[in-house]
Amino acid sequence: MLKKCALCGKGELSGKNLARKGQYKAKGGTGSKIARWTMRRFLPNLQKMTIIIDGVRKRVYLCAKCIKKGSFQKVIS
Repeated sequence: MLKKCALCGKGELSGKNLARKGQYKAKGGTGSKIARWTMRRFLPNLQKMTIIIDGVRKRVYLCAKCIKKGSFQKVIS
């Protein structure tokens, strides 16, 4: 099972962690420069829920935004 929202398809995004070196110009330096960077992941707020899709009970991941919207049918136990 993929870590994606079953309704909207929201998944992880990638980005960078920047490490800066040097003193800022405002503090009397020559400016800060990017020394190195590493990749990082931005993960969505996914929750595992049991919902009804096409009349069948399914246990899927839903993002918090879709849960707030309420555009699905919950399983009543």
